[in-house]
Amino acid sequence: MFLIVNLFCALSFLGYGVSCIFSPRMVVEFDRYRLGKYRVLTGVLQVLGAAGLLLGILYEAVGMLAAAGLSLLMLAGFITRLKIRDPILLCLPSLAYMALCAWLAVVSR
Repeated sequence: MFLIVNLFCALSFLGYGVSCIFSPRMVVEFDRYRLGKYRVLTGVLQVLGAAGLLLGILYEAVGMLAAAGLSLLMLAGFITRLKIRDPILLCLPSLAYMALCAWLAVVSR
């Protein structure tokens, strides 16, 4: 189960991180969040977090740190969506990824 969740999260964050960096759609989305200047940083952190999750398969401590960092990033994303008053259905994915990454961080110890 751990490996499946780890790979799912790693691939999700890799895809979303690359999208944050290169997708014109994400420029519009981050402007809507009022966080346009943090779009590339967010994408880089997600790509690095994804790499950390994959490395965590071999090096437990790296995976734990990456999962904890991604969990905090998703908490910030959840709070951001609440602040801009997105409907709860749009807030739930960040909350779900936060929970998955927190679980990965806890069980990888």
